[in-house]
Amino acid sequence: MFNLVHENKKWVQIVLALIILPFAFWGVDSYNQSGNRADAVATVNGTEITQQEFEDALRQQQDRLRQALGANFDAAMLESPEVRHNVMDNLVAQRLLVERAKAAGLTVSDAQVAQIIQGIEAFQDNGKFDKKRYGAALANQNMSPLMFEARLRSDLAGQQMRDAYVQNGFASNNVADNIIRLNEQQRVVSVSPISLQPFMGQAKVGENALKTYYEQNLKEFQVQEQVKVEYVKLSVDNLLPKAEVNMEDARKYYEEHQRDFGTPEERQAAHILIAVAATAPQAEQDAAKAKAEQLLQQAKKNPAEFAALAKQNSQDPGSAVNGGDLGFFGHGMMVGPFEDAAFALKQGEISDLVKSDFGYHIIKLLAVKPAKLLSFDEAREDILRKLRQQKATDMFAELAEKFSNTVYEQSDTLKPAADLAGVKIEQSGWLIKGMAAGEPWTEKMLQAVFSDGAVKDKRNTGAIEVAANTLVAARVLEHKPAAVRALDEVQETIRGKLLRGQAAELAVKQGRTLLEQLQRGDKPALNWATAQTVTRAKFGTLDRDMVRKIFQADATRLPQFIGAETPQDGYVLVRIESVKEGGKLDGEKRNGYVQQLRKLTGEEMFRAYLADARQQASINVMLSDSSTPASSGK
Repeated sequence: MFNLVHENKKWVQIVLALIILPFAFWGVDSYNQSGNRADAVATVNGTEITQQEFEDALRQQQDRLRQALGANFDAAMLESPEVRHNVMDNLVAQRLLVERAKAAGLTVSDAQVAQIIQGIEAFQDNGKFDKKRYGAALANQNMSPLMFEARLRSDLAGQQMRDAYVQNGFASNNVADNIIRLNEQQRVVSVSPISLQPFMGQAKVGENALKTYYEQNLKEFQVQEQVKVEYVKLSVDNLLPKAEVNMEDARKYYEEHQRDFGTPEERQAAHILIAVAATAPQAEQDAAKAKAEQLLQQAKKNPAEFAALAKQNSQDPGSAVNGGDLGFFGHGMMVGPFEDAAFALKQGEISDLVKSDFGYHIIKLLAVKPAKLLSFDEAREDILRKLRQQKATDMFAELAEKFSNTVYEQSDTLKPAADLAGVKIEQSGWLIKGMAAGEPWTEKMLQAVFSDGAVKDKRNTGAIEVAANTLVAARVLEHKPAAVRALDEVQETIRGKLLRGQAAELAVKQGRTLLEQLQRGDKPALNWATAQTVTRAKFGTLDRDMVRKIFQADATRLPQFIGAETPQDGYVLVRIESVKEGGKLDGEKRNGYVQQLRKLTGEEMFRAYLADARQQASINVMLSDSSTPASSGK
C-alpha cells in the first residue's frame, strides 16, 4: 500500500543498521573492561575502543556485505579509508547509545533476555532452542553463555533507547491524507514505441568509423594483467591444533579469573517516582518532595499496598503499570543514588526518599538474586578453548617474525616458510590485477603479487597481513601481461554497437517529430497499445522515469502526450487518456499510512538524537587512516 514511504523506510533502516551495528557477538560490555591504552584506536568519554574491537567490527561488516551482495561482493570495498571511517563511526555511535541507555536507567529483565536467546535461529534445533547448540555457537566466538547474556542485556537496553524515538514519530492526518491522494492517484495511458529496428537498414558504418572507435576506446578492449601463484598461510587457526593446554593450567586460570565465570548479585526493586527536573524552580521541587513524602508515609504504613500506590501515583510510565516493578538489575544499570539505595535495602524493606535527576523515588526491594559462580567442571571447556587460543596467538607472535624473515631471506622458494608454519603450499586460480576477491586476495595482497619483484624478478612476496593474526606469502607461477584485443577480434562487436547507435538516433528523431505533431493537435498514424493504468508506485510496463514524467504532466486538459528515449525501443510516445483519484479514504487505510509515516519520522528523530549525543561527547579517534578525524564532540 504505500510504496513511496515504504521504499524510504527501507533506506532509513539500512542507514540505521550501519549506524547501530549488531551487538550480539562483540557487545559493548567488552568496552568497559580495562585495556591497554596503547592498543586503543579511539576513546569515547574516557572509555576505550581497542584495535581488536575495530577489527572485529570490520569482519562483521564484511560478513554482512558478503551475505547481502553474494557474487557481487568485493572484499576490497572494506579496505578503503571511507569504509574504515564509517565502521569507526558505527562503534562510537554504538557506545554512546548504550551509555545513554544506562544513564536513563533502562533495564532488561531475565525473561526478556531468555525470550530473545530462545528466538535466535542459530541456537535452535528443529525450531526449538537447543542448549548444546547455544553453547557450541558461543564457543565458536570464544564466548561463554554468561558473557553473552551480559552483553545481550546491555544491547537490549540500547535498543530500548532507540525504540523510544523510532516508535514515537509524528505524522498528522492531513499529511497522511495528502500522501494517500498523491500515491494512489491513477492515470490511464496508452503507449506507442518507436522501435530502432526499422532504422537498422538505414544505418551504415564504414571501416574508418570502426578503426576510429577502436582507437578512441582502447580501454574497452583491454584484458587485465593476470597471475597464478602458489602461497603459504600462517594463521592462529592453523596453529590451534598444536596448542596444547594441561588441566593444571586450566585450573590455575580458573582460580585467578573467577570473576569471569560468575554473575554478580542482582536485585529486583519496585519504585514510585514523583518526577521533577533537576533544573526545575525550587517551588516545583518542593511540591514534588512534599507529594513524595506523603506517599512514603502511606507506603511504610501499609507495605503490602506498595504496588497499588505505584500504579496510581508513580510518574514512571514504564513501570507504573507493573506496580513499579523494575525487574532484576545489577550494579551499573541504575543511576547512582537509586542504585546505592537499592543495594543498601533488605528484602521487603522500603527506602526513605531518594533524589535523582529524574525526581524523587520511593524504593521497595522485592528480591535478591545472589552472585553465582560456575564450577570448574562447568567452566572447563571454555577455559581450555580460551587458553588454546591464547597459546596459539603466542605461537603466532613468536613465528610471525621468523616467517617474514624466511620468506625474505630465501626468496626463491616458499618451502622453508611452509615447513616453519607446518602447512602445505597452496595454489590459486588466475588472479586479476585490481580485482580483490576476499581473503587472502585482499587489495594489499594483490599489490604484492603484481609487483615487479614478484612478476619480473620471480621473488617471493613479503609476508602480508590479510586478516587479524593471518600472514600470507606468495610466489608467481604464471603471468599474463595486460593486453588490448586486436581490431580484427572486436570489429563486429564495434560494428553492431555503432549501427544500433545510428538507428537509435533516427528513431529518436522521428519520435520527437511525432510528439510535436501530437502536441499541436495533429493525428499521425500510430499503433497505440491497449490502455493501462499506472500509479506512482505501480509502473505497469513502463519504467520509473517514464511514470515520473506521466505524473509531472499537466492533466487538466486531456489527452496529453509525452515522450522519452529508451535503451530498448529508441523512443516511446505516451498518451495520457484519463485521471482517476484513489479509492474512498477510510480509517484503516489512513492509520496504515500514519503508522509508517510515524516510523519514518521517528527514525529521523533517532538519527538527530545520535548526532546530538556525539556533539556532547568527548571522542578521540587515533586510527592512522588519514580519512578518519582525530577527534570530535566536545
